[in-house]
Amino acid sequence: MEMIHVLILFFSVNALRTLSTDPCDPTVQRDPRTLRSDQLTVLINGYSESRIPLLQSLAATYSTSPLVSSVLVLWGNPSTPAQNLAQLAQNLSLHSSISLLRQSSPSLNARFLPRSSIGTHAVLICDDDVDVDHESIEFALRVWGSNRDRLIGFFVRSHDLDLSRKEWIYTVHPDKYSILLTKFMILRNDYLFKYSCEGGPARVLMRRIVDRTRNCEDILMNFVVADETNAGPILVGAERVRDYGDARNDVDQRWGLKGDEGVKVKEVGLSSRRGEHRKRRGNCIREFHIVMGRMPLRYGYGKVVNSVAEQGLCEKGGHLVFCDQ
Repeated sequence: MEMIHVLILFFSVNALRTLSTDPCDPTVQRDPRTLRSDQLTVLINGYSESRIPLLQSLAATYSTSPLVSSVLVLWGNPSTPAQNLAQLAQNLSLHSSISLLRQSSPSLNARFLPRSSIGTHAVLICDDDVDVDHESIEFALRVWGSNRDRLIGFFVRSHDLDLSRKEWIYTVHPDKYSILLTKFMILRNDYLFKYSCEGGPARVLMRRIVDRTRNCEDILMNFVVADETNAGPILVGAERVRDYGDARNDVDQRWGLKGDEGVKVKEVGLSSRRGEHRKRRGNCIREFHIVMGRMPLRYGYGKVVNSVAEQGLCEKGGHLVFCDQ
């Protein structure tokens, strides 16, 4: 038992890190010339202890990709016991490229803090319940490489103007989008600094809206980037993306999440409360618009796919299949 306590203390000190300097201090920012362009850094947001087994597995999966320079697990739950975090840090330390960082604040804005430990131009912001195959990550990074000013990812939503109520709303359109979600979002490293450290008093007020609602940090990042580029995000097609946190899931047995535990994994996400969730995010859009005094969000209308397959059908072996199969 004494040896276990010694190990826990060791991993608490050595594997669990916190930010020790002002992230907006210009003197601690990395020289862009030293950043790698052929890899990305993964920032996984973690909060719910019920998701720790899934988070560990996803972090390990990301770390095995040759395109991933490092994985930072950003833990934002201040009530998690130190012993639990020490055990998580110990488990993650089995992979040399994974680090656990305990956030100094539960604020959702903290997932966009600039970090001197990020050594790549491309940064992947993702949730702790989305599993993406390596080929799709590679393709998304290639698309980002040709569109470095844009947000790239697999999950999108939209803003719209409700003419009957004369107000902005958060919605889903079948043929257009303007908001990329942080379930999987590749962005330029310096957008973290722009989000957290620039924008003057208006940006401060907008970050406070995120803190007050405990929501909408992804929408604010879309505002920041669209205002910078006058362009919307780019939706990319994926081969296989598994969203364990989607409330439409049946209880998933793969992770041993049975009964109440499986329900917790689905319900812990804000988006599981769908009606209230959309209302809150619509309120965020309206408040951001008021603070900025303009609407920067821009629509995108298509999806970038990895290949253009044959669309014609041929009869083979008594079945109609795509002719190139």
